[in-house]
Amino acid sequence: MNKQLGKLNNSVWIGLAIGLIVPTILCSIAWYIINHVVYLAKADLLYIGGIAVNAYLMQYFFKYNRENTGRGILAATFLCAFVFFYYKVF
Repeated sequence: MNKQLGKLNNSVWIGLAIGLIVPTILCSIAWYIINHVVYLAKADLLYIGGIAVNAYLMQYFFKYNRENTGRGILAATFLCAFVFFYYKVF
């Protein structure tokens, strides 16, 4: 994985893209599970799990001195958290 990490530019925009694509995929899976499993119909916190994966990704990029990419992931995490907050309140 570290070899593939070396190919990525250390850019905030790449981090923002990674930080938005990964939770989108995971939250889509959570949406499917919530709508098709009766016992999990009220389990909106599965979306938080999809967003929380960004914390691991951010830590991983900071560990390998890709600070700008980690900052982009952090920005995407806040953006996803605001979207989830808007979803829960309204």
